[in-house]
Amino acid sequence: MNCYSMLSAMILRSAWMMIRKERQLTKKYFFDTDCLSAFLWVREESILVRLYAGKIILPTQVYNELQRVPHLQARVDALKNQGDLSVESMETGTAEYLDYLQMTASPEDGMRIIGRGEAAGIAMAKHRDGTLASNNFRDVRLYVEKYSISHITTGDILIEAMNAGIITEADGNTIWAEMIRKRRMLPTTTFSEFLIAHGKPDA
Repeated sequence: MNCYSMLSAMILRSAWMMIRKERQLTKKYFFDTDCLSAFLWVREESILVRLYAGKIILPTQVYNELQRVPHLQARVDALKNQGDLSVESMETGTAEYLDYLQMTASPEDGMRIIGRGEAAGIAMAKHRDGTLASNNFRDVRLYVEKYSISHITTGDILIEAMNAGIITEADGNTIWAEMIRKRRMLPTTTFSEFLIAHGKPDA
């Protein structure tokens, strides 16, 4: 790696550390089914625990979706029992619940109907000043932009874990490959490609 690449890598790492410090001020991370299950399927939820213990929130709608797969529900329940994760709901008639209904039934012009899990996560992140964790960017993008919601994906989480020293790039590639093998939809073939696409210089 030449001096320019080393400097670029240092700048990237510093930027991610700043982002991480800002995110640490966020009290809650609202996960949708796809983002959380990417880690559950490959038994790597410990990464989430080390980054966000006690701040991981599942909307009730997401928890209900995960109940369809017993072994995933069991892993979620274990996290819940340890206090690393909690399941939260919205009260009928509240502003966040009305937003949720609109996104799932009668969106504004130019917006699209989205799934219950994604809609619940967006509504709760918006009204509770949290971060949305979702891989389904095609569906959530317009709402994330409209409501100026902080948003992370599986790839972002793995980068944060790498910069925190929890995993290496090689670990990330192994995890990424296993997620794809479990039919998780990810934007690139490898974690290294994702890193390059997000500003990491090629060695």
